[in-house]
Amino acid sequence: MSSVNASPANDTLARDFVAFSVQSGVLRFGEFKTKAGRLSPYFFNSGLFDDGAKLGRLAEFYARRLLASGVGFDMLFGPAYKGITLAAGTAIELARLGRNVPYCHNRKEAKDHGEGGLMVGAPLKGRVVIVDDVITDGASKREAVEMIRSAGAEPVAVLIAMDRMERGGPDDNLSQRSAVEDFQAAYGIPVVSIATVADLLQYLRSNDDPALGTHFARVAGYRERYGV
Repeated sequence: MSSVNASPANDTLARDFVAFSVQSGVLRFGEFKTKAGRLSPYFFNSGLFDDGAKLGRLAEFYARRLLASGVGFDMLFGPAYKGITLAAGTAIELARLGRNVPYCHNRKEAKDHGEGGLMVGAPLKGRVVIVDDVITDGASKREAVEMIRSAGAEPVAVLIAMDRMERGGPDDNLSQRSAVEDFQAAYGIPVVSIATVADLLQYLRSNDDPALGTHFARVAGYRERYGV
């Protein structure tokens, strides 16, 4: 099972999202050390969608991708911490588009006063979409799946911004699958991405800006070495 990304009818959505991420300074080029210790020629930092205008536009991409995916869903769940804002923003945009659904998020630690518990927002029930920025090692998504299932609800998809399509493991023993593919294989739940590194390469290849074009070879080389 591969991640659910842009179909031919939705290629524009992925391309526009990559352009928006670059223009917002969220998708940057240079030399960045990844969690796996690799030197990546690009870095996607969703924490830099840091004002109202950028967050509103980001939520539009999330909502449009989810609706275009064909996934049937009843509510959204945002894993703490980044997923909280992303799920809330997506819920707002879905309501604006005429699809009003509840959402909730977890706390990192259970609250022992007031309403108490680990969850904030609507009760977990029905078909739930987990909303987050990326999948690195899948740990927080696995935790989310278990929380949703333990509440008697059904996790039906994970919605993320960017799929790096990158194999894990040490350089001399690379995995045959990416973190997204590992997650899908383990849980049988599709991952829906707004865009992938393949969309980034297409953007760099076709862009008229010579400065951006210079990054194509390094990103392509990195993908050739580590990509699935």
